[in-house]
Amino acid sequence: MKITILCENQVSHKGAKVCLAEWGFSAFIQINRTNILFDTGHTGIYKHNAEQLNIDLQDTHFVALSHHHWDHVGGLQYHNFKHKKKLIFHPALINQLPLNEAEKIISDFEIITSDKPLEITNGVYFLGEIPRTNNFEKGLYKTNNMLDDTAIAIKSKKGVIVISGCSHAGICNICEYAKEITNQNLYAVIGGFHLFEDDQKAVNGTIEYYQSENPEHLYPMHCIDFPTLSKFHSIFGIQKLSTGDTIEFSEKL
Repeated sequence: MKITILCENQVSHKGAKVCLAEWGFSAFIQINRTNILFDTGHTGIYKHNAEQLNIDLQDTHFVALSHHHWDHVGGLQYHNFKHKKKLIFHPALINQLPLNEAEKIISDFEIITSDKPLEITNGVYFLGEIPRTNNFEKGLYKTNNMLDDTAIAIKSKKGVIVISGCSHAGICNICEYAKEITNQNLYAVIGGFHLFEDDQKAVNGTIEYYQSENPEHLYPMHCIDFPTLSKFHSIFGIQKLSTGDTIEFSEKL
């Protein structure tokens, strides 16, 4: 399995000569001969970067959206797919988009909505609506309960691999639900953690959670501030990934 970061707030050293960056997130997941585009950033930058990294987005089998925010779904307006792709999102997402953006999405894609876990391909799950189960994550964005915020969970021999977009539902809530759906322990967590130093209850609770769970790989990025990244680096020795970076797992499902 290979995960390529097509859009993140920064460009990595690996992608420095060829990639562009913007505030947002997009990842290309290649697994079991199935290709999943997870989020699309804000503009068409994900397309430019895919081309520079020798990824043909026409080979995408599924597009999945983590939630309705502009920095994750805006890039869909710039797609150049020659054929309709299957697009998966929570049913609450579409009505929170500007009307013109929603109409284009409905017109251009084969829509699949689900608030329940949906197995995209063997061992790969779109998680749907995330239960809020802990007492340290708010599970919302400002006053929005963000029921459409979700993630991808992938089963492997070493445990579940979680790929999040922004984690407004709470990255630990997401991980707990991924464990429940796959009946596996945590192996890797990748993507937006939505953690900032002005919410120490969430930061400290998340650190304690991962100290207890002890996943082998932690890759927080996109929506996490520098002081919190610094804490994660000090405690877990994490590597910050950015646009152009890849993660490869040899573990079979």
